[in-house]
Amino acid sequence: MKEVLVISAVWCPSCLILNKNLKKLKSEYPNLKIRKLDYDLDEEEVKEYNIGTILPVMVIKENEKEKDRLIGEKKYEEIISFLKKGNIIWKRNYYIYLQF
Repeated sequence: MKEVLVISAVWCPSCLILNKNLKKLKSEYPNLKIRKLDYDLDEEEVKEYNIGTILPVMVIKENEKEKDRLIGEKKYEEIISFLKKGNIIWKRNYYIYLQF
């Protein structure tokens, strides 16, 4: 099973931007599930990921193992590409409509 994990902090400006992008993402992909960890409050669990000091971090996990990671402030399009690459989201439109 795949999981998207986001590690951020309330004091991190880039994390605030990511939160705005995550809201937009949830409106476009309502079935998307994202688990969030706070860098300070969830310190023990965050340590398992060897995050360092650059936030935010998005992690794609599959079968409890890390598959990929996106670090730092990213544009919305970069987040979408990352999630598509990890097969977390797909194209929203499955049909091609032809007009005559």
